[in-house]
Amino acid sequence: MILEARGLFAKRGFYGASISQIAGMLGMTKQTLLHHFQTKEKLYGLVLEQIASELVSLRPSSEEGTESSERLVDYFCALVADTPEDTERSQLLMRELLDNPSRADRTRKWPLGPFLKDLTEMTRATPGWSNASDARILAVIIQILGSVHYYSVSEPTVRSIFGPDLAGSINAIYEQQLRVSIRAILSAGAAS
Repeated sequence: MILEARGLFAKRGFYGASISQIAGMLGMTKQTLLHHFQTKEKLYGLVLEQIASELVSLRPSSEEGTESSERLVDYFCALVADTPEDTERSQLLMRELLDNPSRADRTRKWPLGPFLKDLTEMTRATPGWSNASDARILAVIIQILGSVHYYSVSEPTVRSIFGPDLAGSINAIYEQQLRVSIRAILSAGAAS
């Protein structure tokens, strides 16, 4: 149920997906769906919790000999969508940032908060970032996540406009360029 709701939320956003649409897609009544989840907000929260779990599970292990900055670069590159499910994840994350402000005050707990805190800790563990403020680190994280998720949601459009061959070439170049950009940001350190 959550996966199906996730697809509809990704396509239409929180406000664009109705309980009736979700229930119909699942072949159940609105009342049955509400019996299981009580509110659309709770169902949406479960979708976001599922995404947060996925994001945390992508975190690379602390392998000996691998610098913390390279683990962080690998982590951001692992977030680049290359499957329909990952694209939905990126769409939902971008929609969440657009739709969330009016709900944020009511929710009190944002399911993606631990993911951002984890990224903050990973960034702080890289050379030159140990004394950086949370604001500086989060500004960098948001910049990189913006690039990753914007690229992920634009890939189907690029493929449609320019064709699969060029889109495939862009994919290979994008990851290389993303790695270069993240390394440059991290090596500049927090003082820049």
